[in-house]
Parts: sequence; C-alpha cells; structure tokens
Amino acid sequence: MWGGVECTVNRVRDSYRDQLELTGHASRPSDLDLVAGIGFKALRYPVLWERVSSSGWSWSDARLRRLRELGIRPIVGLVHHGSGPPETDLLSDSFATGLAAHARAAAERYPWVKEWTPVNEPLTTARFSALYGHWYPHARDDHSFARALLVQCRAVVLAMRAIREVIPDARLVQTEDVGKTFSTPRLSYQADHENERRWASLDLLSGRLDEDSPFGAWLVDGAGLGRDELAWFADNACPPDVVGVNHYLTSERFLDENLERYPASSHGGNGRDRYADVSAVRVLGRGIDGVGPMLREAWERFRRPVAVTEAHNGCTREEQLRWLRDVWAAAVSVRASGIDVRAVTVWSLFGAAGWASLAAGDGAGYEPGAFDVRGGGPRPTALARMAAALAREGDFDDELVHGPGWWRRPERVEHPPVGRIARAPRPARQTRPLLITGATGTLGQAFGRVCAVRGVPYRLTCRRELDAASSRSARRALREIRPWGVVNTAGYARVDDAEADEARCRRENTAGAETLAAACAAAGLPFATFSSDLVFDGAAQRPYVEQDAVAPLGAYGRSKADAEVAVAAAHPSPLVVRTSAFFGPWDRANFVTLALDQMCAGADVAAAADQTVSPTYVPDLVNATLDLLIDGENGIWHVANAGETTWADLALAAAALAGVRPRVRAVTTEELAPAAPRPRYSALASERAPLLSSLEDALDRYVRETRLAA
Repeated sequence: MWGGVECTVNRVRDSYRDQLELTGHASRPSDLDLVAGIGFKALRYPVLWERVSSSGWSWSDARLRRLRELGIRPIVGLVHHGSGPPETDLLSDSFATGLAAHARAAAERYPWVKEWTPVNEPLTTARFSALYGHWYPHARDDHSFARALLVQCRAVVLAMRAIREVIPDARLVQTEDVGKTFSTPRLSYQADHENERRWASLDLLSGRLDEDSPFGAWLVDGAGLGRDELAWFADNACPPDVVGVNHYLTSERFLDENLERYPASSHGGNGRDRYADVSAVRVLGRGIDGVGPMLREAWERFRRPVAVTEAHNGCTREEQLRWLRDVWAAAVSVRASGIDVRAVTVWSLFGAAGWASLAAGDGAGYEPGAFDVRGGGPRPTALARMAAALAREGDFDDELVHGPGWWRRPERVEHPPVGRIARAPRPARQTRPLLITGATGTLGQAFGRVCAVRGVPYRLTCRRELDAASSRSARRALREIRPWGVVNTAGYARVDDAEADEARCRRENTAGAETLAAACAAAGLPFATFSSDLVFDGAAQRPYVEQDAVAPLGAYGRSKADAEVAVAAAHPSPLVVRTSAFFGPWDRANFVTLALDQMCAGADVAAAADQTVSPTYVPDLVNATLDLLIDGENGIWHVANAGETTWADLALAAAALAGVRPRVRAVTTEELAPAAPRPRYSALASERAPLLSSLEDALDRYVRETRLAA
C-alpha cells in the first residue's frame, strides 16, 4: 500500500494552479505524521520544478527530511501535469534539458532517494495541453501533441540519466493513464489508434516505438515528426523499473457516431468522422474492464513490475470505499496469478480541487480523499480507516464496502446501452441496513431516495414500527432490523403549533431523540439526529457556529436545544446536525417551492424581509450527513449551504433563476404574525468544516431539477 499527494502545478494561460496550495498541504508539515499514522511505507511526493524554481528548496528539504525520520520511502515526482517554469513549455527542447538540470540538483540534495518519477503521465499531459488545449501551451493539433509527448519523454530520459550519475541504483517509476477505448464498428479504426496511443509514452521510454509500429508510423507520417527523433529513443532507452498504472472510472472511453444519443458536450471528431466520446461505464452494457486487465496488459507488454499508482474516486464516501476495494482486489488477484504487482496507491490523500473542470478552472469543487481538508486541518475519512486496515492487514471489513459500486449497478447506464446491461453482482455477504426513522417526513423520504441512489441498503420506519420515545419500541426495532446505524429524522416539525402543543413537541423531539440514542448506545450503533437554527435567539451579528451558546425563543427551539443535551448524555458519540430552512425537489411543502407555485399562478408572495436564514438544499444535506455518519463523525455539526438571505430575497432569487415574474411582497415578521417567536438572524456557518456549496449554486440546481421534472 502506497500513498500519494495530489500535487499538480499546471499552467492555464498565465496562471498556475497549485494543488498543494489549494488543498492546504503546502502549509501543513504535520500532514506527514498523519500519513505515517495510516501505515504507508512509501509515498508519491513532489519536489516540483515549478515550485523550486520560484521558491527555492527549503520546503522540499523540510518535507523529505521528515519523511526520512518517519521511515516513509518517497517516490519523488519532479513535474506533475506541469509545463515547467515560465521560460519554457512542453514544445520546447529547453523543457527536457531544464528538467534534467533540476533532476541532478534534486539527486545531489537527496542522494538517499531511490525512486523517481521525473514526469507524471506524459501522454495524458500532452493530450490535455497540446491536443485538447486545456492547459498551457493550449495547442490543439496533432503535431503539437506529438511534440509535447516526445519532449516530455526525452525529459524523463535525460532526468534519469542525470539522477543515476549521482545515484547509480535509482529506479524509474513511470506513471501513465492507460485506459482503453471502445467503439462502434464504424469507428474501430479510431479506437485502434487510441489503443495504440495509450502505450506511447511507455513504448518510447522502452525504446520499442519505431516507424514500423502503428503509432510510430502515425507520429512520422501523420504528426510530422522526424524519424531520427524516434530513433533517438531506441538508442537511449530508459525502460521503467516499475510501470505505474493510473486508473479512473473515466479512463475507459466509448466512441459512437450516433450523435443524437449523447449530449452536445461529448461531440467531437477526427476530420473524417463526427462522433461522441463518452465514459464507457455509462454506455457499455457489460461494464468496463477495470484496472485488473490494465495491469495484465502492462505486464505482458513490458515484462516489468507493475503498480497501481493512482486510485481515486471523487464521489460519495461508500463509493470511494468500494472503488478502493475493487482496485485492491484486482491487484491482489493479478498478483496471485504470478504477475509482479508491487503496490496499490491511495491517491489524493488530502483531496483534490478543481478536477471537475479538468484543473483548468478556478479550483472550485473539492473532492475529499483519505482526509477532508475543508475545515482547515485534515479530518480523517472512512477512506483513511480503510487504507490503514489494508496497509496493516491487507483486508478491510465494513458493512458498506460489500455492496456493488455504482459502476457495477444497472443505473450506471445513462445513454442507450450497447449490449445487454449486466446485473449487479451479489454482495460478498448480506449487508445490514441503515435504519431511518420518520418515513412520512421530508427528511426521512429524502434519506430513502438518496440511499437508494447511493446503493446503501436502508429501512425507513414509521411511528407504528418504531416509536422513538418508547424504549421498548426502540429496542425491539433495533433487535429485529439489525441496522449498522440509525438516522433519526422523526419529530415534531410544526414550529407555530408547538407553542400550544409543547408537551407533544417535547415528547417527539426531545424524549424521542434521547430514547433512541440510548437504545443505539446500548446496541453499540452509530446514531445521527437533527437540530435547528431555532436553538439561537438571533442576537448574533455574524453566522452562528457550533460552539455558540444556545438561547431558543420558542417551544420548538427549546425542544431541539434540550434534545442536543439529552442525546449527548445518552450516547457516547452521537452526530447532531443543525440545519436551517431546507428546500428540495422531492417535497412541495417548502418555502421555495410554494413561493414559486404562487408566483407562477399569478399570486403575490408575502415574505419576511427582517429574518435572515441559511437555506439548505435537502439533497446536499442528506448526502453530507451520510458521509459524516460513514466517517464516524460525532458532535454538533452545522450543515447548511454557504450564504445567508432573508425570506423575501430568497423568493426573489428563486423567481429570477426560474424565469418567473417576481411577485414578492416584502413584509415584517410582525405583519406575518406567527404564533412562535422567530430569531431575526439565525444564519449558520461551521467552524468544523463548510461541507456544502453556495446557496446560489444550490438554488440553481434546484430550479434546473424541478423544471426538468415538470
């Protein structure tokens, strides 16, 4: 088991995107102690040319010194999807000579380092930078692509030559994404070309790519490179000591000339045919090959030790566990067949930022890894727990890891399928469900929907099956259902009615949560429940955070505040999620939906302009809560979409996004005359970690989803 830190420093126009800065790892030396705590013995780690050229060696000196003290073997990377300092680029010979000089300096500085990756994924970087134009130098032609590929591979050869002059037994760990391409019969010629291309960087370094090979001939005849340029690699072969396979769910592609089956964003062509290029997992009925066949193919082609050098899935937590399980199992199986498989690498230990836009945007869109850094400091996720178990014992046992990942379930297919859709494989064992109370409520229904989409077995209960305020009922339900965890969404939700019905409100919200928490504690089960922004009195001049003192104004707020205390006393580690003013696409009984319905009908909407809240998109809330529960988190968490607004401004924003004539009448709370007192300000923020996107983003997704459904 190896680890890896996402360290891309790529240039877009005249700006550099530095993943070490975006994830905060650059300023947290203590991260390396966390890595050691998991049990990794080797770590893919950067000594990047771009960073050293601008800031010197001190950062790398300190980090590599600490790795050595911790007994972690670094596999040093020198360029990671980069194009070098500003004075060079991937199309210039100075990239190769300049990197060689940097490599020599690094080797002289760290002569104890034995494993090196001078250039990460040279083929992929050439495609993104010089064929698709995403990164600098933003070229989009075959010749530039071929030039960028050869320049980077030449840089690897010269860098390893320089390193070995200092460290004679230095080893090259060469990484590449070697995902396969599938196609319709008509486009088989293009698939064949891409399936030859995927090995190009490794073939060049091994000295086996010449003008008689299909892709070598294309480089000369199609891309205009000189025969002597290919011959140079045959004369200066630098075969990898370890072939590193970086594999993602999007690595395997499918090409189809039937454009009408696919979104316009997937359309492209080669000058001869127009076709869609989509993820194979979304269209092939039989599913994708996965990393196992890639390891076998790499071994058979090069007869060199192989490793999975990146294994990451930016998705929900249980799916991250399932992806690592599949990759680990595939590597173990391939190794058992006699192939020299050295490692599986848990990549992106501290997450990655901006890869949803191929690292070409502003860095928005963070994906957690083994640690989640959204709270400033790294918080270990369930993936860290799994990595530690695999590193130490080679196995990991968890309820959710046994189910099939979405890439194995029939619902993965988004386009007209090619071939019969394979059934999902049966789990290795029967997975216990998540018990969710509150079957008739907004949150209970939402949890059921989200669990179904995420492939999380669940049991949604109503009061007849489980009366949370009854110890006997709670114990019986836990005994019969045998859940792995419990989420309590049941309770009294009518804020104004609670003023005249406080006893019932307290039974449902306070006693119910306390009793169910105690039953879960006795059974040794994780427990999550929900609280509200109405535990605050509104006197704050800034968003409330978890540690702020509660001071509820009404009966409903008191029932929730008391429940927080009672649950903490009844359970050793409960998860209590405070949220606010939720809205969503599945239940029409929420302010945003009702307001839009009224305005669409030509009616005015009276909304308070003197109450400030943090509206929360229900799908976001449910997904984040599930991730926290799976991670084993506890205590109070504020989970709301980032931002604050008045009810009147919320209605106006929704109308603008929906294209509805705004008919909002801004009023005071006194004019609305609610039975229960409301805080004038109850916006929420988190000092633990901001988990959700902005309110603007959530509203936009809500409007698009509901209008498409309509």
